Amino acid sequence: MRKTLCILLAGIALISLAACGQQEGEPHPASGNPVSAGQAQVEISADAAQATLASRFQSSVFLGDSITEGLSYHDVLDEENVLAGAGKTAEFAMEDLDELMRRNPEHIFIQLGSDDILWPTDNPQEYAVKHYTALIEAIKNKLPQADITVLSVTPVTDEAREKEPRYQNISDFNEKLKEMAAKEQAAFVDLTPILADHPELYDTDGIHFRQGFYTLMLDALKGRVE
Repeated sequence: MRKTLCILLAGIALISLAACGQQEGEPHPASGNPVSAGQAQVEISADAAQATLASRFQSSVFLGDSITEGLSYHDVLDEENVLAGAGKTAEFAMEDLDELMRRNPEHIFIQLGSDDILWPTDNPQEYAVKHYTALIEAIKNKLPQADITVLSVTPVTDEAREKEPRYQNISDFNEKLKEMAAKEQAAFVDLTPILADHPELYDTDGIHFRQGFYTLMLDALKGRVE
């Protein structure tokens, strides 16, 4: 009887020690790494801040290429607020006008040029500006009340530029886009400073971006929708 009682008391002691260990932050075998209350609160706050930021753009559409597509790919904005695709140029973006009209946004952000600058023609920048101008004028004709903002072509990393020398023309091309936007009475926003301050936001190819870039981009653009 005494032996049985000792075994029971030892078992209770082991259970109590295990419970205390888990309460002090030791991971449960089935639950993985522990998440502290403070860390969970930070994550909830970050998600809430991003949701609040995204809500400002519910009456907006971002028109563009695969760079722009990252907004919906990373779940920063709903797909209804993004009209973009890989390989899209200003010329081919004209095909999206009917869908843009259907969505009827109050604010239109155009982010094109990363593919235009690589287009196999004698003067890619001239080609791009010509079709970009036609696109803006078509949008103004179809959606005269919409506010249009042209976004700069985002820079690439040194490694990406070494692989594709034509990316060296991005800065010069952005100057032409800025001039074009002024002539078309559209706003122009240069996104380059975001990446100058946060080079870690590049994806592995040195051209596309991680989720954090898009959150900072929306934060930089929120004044355009207020």
